[in-house]
Amino acid sequence: MSKRIEVNDLDVYYGKFKAVEGVTLSIEPRSVTAFIGPSGCGKSTFIRTLNRMHEVIPGAHVDGEVLIDGDNLYAPGVDPVLVRRQIGMVFQRPNPFPTMSIRENVLAGVKLNNRRISRSDADDLVEGSLKGANLWNEVRDRLDRPGSGLSGGQQQRLCIARAIAVQPDIILMDEPCSALDPISTLAIEDLIEEMKKDYTIVIVTHNMQQASRVSDRTAFFNIAGTGKPGKLIEYDDTTTMFSNPSVQATEDYVSGRFG
Repeated sequence: MSKRIEVNDLDVYYGKFKAVEGVTLSIEPRSVTAFIGPSGCGKSTFIRTLNRMHEVIPGAHVDGEVLIDGDNLYAPGVDPVLVRRQIGMVFQRPNPFPTMSIRENVLAGVKLNNRRISRSDADDLVEGSLKGANLWNEVRDRLDRPGSGLSGGQQQRLCIARAIAVQPDIILMDEPCSALDPISTLAIEDLIEEMKKDYTIVIVTHNMQQASRVSDRTAFFNIAGTGKPGKLIEYDDTTTMFSNPSVQATEDYVSGRFG
């Protein structure tokens, strides 16, 4: 399931504006990688290039390569829809489909992909995905009720269940806890720890403590000024990044001096 990501000299543009410049890094399978850095430094833009989500904005394009187990996502003829099936995404605000039941929410991605599925297989997939998102015990008796009736933390776990139902190899999370209370945040962090046994996980976070708790490796992005592109400043094992970074700007950021 889990796949290796290699990024080679990636530039990201919105029209003529270069949002991110010259990123090269590799992400190991079955690991959690955190992207940190001040607002506006390109973390969310960059994570979206890993499944071509940034392309929903008109004029967005990239130079460079993103390789998943050696296959370039940006090679000619690659279908972005297939890319997004292989690489799931969980967003900052929980976004269950409001008119759908909990069960329908879990199956939404599968149905979008036109997969025919029997009732019993669907039941198994719903149960397995909700168990995978550590939500099954809380919702098993109300699968036909609206997903929007859950608490914020439960809604976010429902979105994670929806992401894993399509059986991706990689899961991207763009600040998945920023709208949640501390108890829900802890539940998501515990879940990330469990999920890395099966998936390659990349998370954008503004929370330094969260990055240090959940990730194996950390990438620090920064920006030289407004209108300048975001750049990858340093990338290393998380313990090294937080205890002994090699770049002064990294140390200033993780110790709270700016950002």
